[in-house]
Amino acid sequence: MAKTAILEKNSNSKKTALPNNGSSSINIDKATLETAYRYMYLARQIDTKAMNLLRQGKSFFHIAGAGHEAIQAALGLLLDSKVDWIFPYYRDLTLTLMSGMTAKDFFLSCFGKADDPATGGRQLPCHFGVKRPNLVPTQSSPTGTQFLQAVGTALASRRKGINNISYASSGEGTTSQGEFHEAVNWASREKLPVLFVIQNNKYAISVHVSQQSGGEGHKISEMMKGFANLKRFIVDGTDFFKSYQTVKEAIEYIKSGSGPALIEADTVRLHSHSSSDDHKKYRSENELKDDQKNDPIFKFGHDVLVENIFTEDELEEIRKVVDEAINSAVDEAAVAANPDPETAEKFMYDESGHRESLDYEKTTPAGKPIVMVDAINHALSEEMEINNDIYVFGEDIADGKGGVFTATKGLSSKYGNDRVFNSPLAEASIAGVATGMALAGLKPVVEIQFGDYIWPAFMQYKNETATFRYRSNNEWATPFVTRVAVGGYIHGGLYHSQNIESIFAHVPGLFIAYPSNAADAKGLLKTAIRLNDPVIFCEHKGLYRQSFAMAPEPASDFLVPFGVAKTVREGKDLTVITWGATVWEAVFAAKRLEDEGFSVEVIDIRTITPLDRDAIYNSVRKTGKAIVIHEDTLTGGFGGEIAALISSDCFEHLDGPVKRYAAKDAHIPYSPILEDRILPSREGVYKAIKELAQY
Repeated sequence: MAKTAILEKNSNSKKTALPNNGSSSINIDKATLETAYRYMYLARQIDTKAMNLLRQGKSFFHIAGAGHEAIQAALGLLLDSKVDWIFPYYRDLTLTLMSGMTAKDFFLSCFGKADDPATGGRQLPCHFGVKRPNLVPTQSSPTGTQFLQAVGTALASRRKGINNISYASSGEGTTSQGEFHEAVNWASREKLPVLFVIQNNKYAISVHVSQQSGGEGHKISEMMKGFANLKRFIVDGTDFFKSYQTVKEAIEYIKSGSGPALIEADTVRLHSHSSSDDHKKYRSENELKDDQKNDPIFKFGHDVLVENIFTEDELEEIRKVVDEAINSAVDEAAVAANPDPETAEKFMYDESGHRESLDYEKTTPAGKPIVMVDAINHALSEEMEINNDIYVFGEDIADGKGGVFTATKGLSSKYGNDRVFNSPLAEASIAGVATGMALAGLKPVVEIQFGDYIWPAFMQYKNETATFRYRSNNEWATPFVTRVAVGGYIHGGLYHSQNIESIFAHVPGLFIAYPSNAADAKGLLKTAIRLNDPVIFCEHKGLYRQSFAMAPEPASDFLVPFGVAKTVREGKDLTVITWGATVWEAVFAAKRLEDEGFSVEVIDIRTITPLDRDAIYNSVRKTGKAIVIHEDTLTGGFGGEIAALISSDCFEHLDGPVKRYAAKDAHIPYSPILEDRILPSREGVYKAIKELAQY
């Protein structure tokens, strides 16, 4: 494996001066140069073989790295994937091969085989990943999301006192993404050990860099020059020797603790964007010929021959060995076992049995009555006291503010600013950095100030956080908790009143909790922190200090299980299924209807995912009638899913239609008079339940 260790291993070998590029003081031994050439050629031939297999109908997709090999070989020699975090992008074939992936591994992925170590056949080829102890998490298709994760692992390294580097790369087109800029901002602000490498081949599919970058001369590094602690480099990424020198200087800067570095490596794209593209449609013949003249493998061979470092026979021998290895890798991968169809749904969540092993509800809450926001604060403090890997961050959460609702008040004073700190005002940053920290083994508990503003982070939650375990075939996971204030009834208008649970319920891989009272809030949050899966923890801001949502405070060892509903009120005539603030409206209505001769059972589901279907079914089969009440809009609300389940699985037990009562399909206005018209009202809940009871 080509690592820094190779340089040490061959330290007694004859040193070879770099070809004249302005820094002849840097020397590399011949064995290391042989390694560089071997991996560059290996990557190029894999590209060629993969395209041939696709034309033969034996595979379905490929995206080539041809033209990017030189800068990646330099990176592969100077980074160590057993120490440094590597977040590659889809053209980083050479680097990933030098970080532990074998040719056979690549073709197992190409054929979608069960033993593909990156994904187990779950992702397209070229979504690179290497199993531990290598720190190369399986990558995804969205461009730019990996930068924030690299910042997260770098922050974790800083907190752990580990002196390593987090590498993240992309093409120049991805630098148009906001998350790239957020990542550079956070890394620069904290002087984190992140190496950003932009491999600029001047085309994002068909869009030229002149239509992408606002930097002077359309240079990415120029666009980033405002960041004080960011060391910027521009290098000919087709020249291995210049690239090696630049990477070495960048790593030295990062290791000095001065901040992150950004290398803009000018490369060439020798093939179309992917196997689904034809660059001859938008690139001229002359331009393509000019790129061929800058072929990094040709340039490397020319340089070492001119300098008499290698003979042509020596290079030919390297090529011969590589070609034979590729043919053997293809043959072995082609006959490897296919994935078992029965495993297609595995690893959506942790399957270790950890969640089931927790000791739930050991005691009955019996402490002094407490409001929900204080119960949440106490849960955070108690968990931080017993788990030093918990890090709490978000907007305005440190003292003296302690969060806009004071849910984190006192935590930074008690546990220090390293463990409780303010994040930039950027929701994607919060989720992306937390994802990286979780990959590194820490337990972030982050706060999104209002559910209404969580949407910039949705890309991270949907395509990164929720998919890591599945897409890596259980090799990597991102268990962290996102606390988020949701809900209306506070005259917050359109942008401080939203409910988000139905949107996130569409995302497999996330757990969603939504407590209705202080005791459940504390117990569910403590459980969420201890789980091995990511959790969206919805806190209804209208319940934070409501007297009717108060409860005796549970002890510090009190955990509430996910996926277990609570029968808040027993009845025999009708079942109400609800959660959050509307639990209390249902209880108030049930008490009122009891005086009118109706016995109403109220089920608080407590968690959206996992959903306690058994509790719902058992109640409906007993009462024969069901209504789902929730605060979100009627159309697309999660109540529709519950109603469909009841209709499907309890049909023969029903004595009436499955009904729903929810918010109007409208935005939530500020005026109390208008707000009352949109959100479920106390009188509306009463009437909806009574109408079904009388059916």
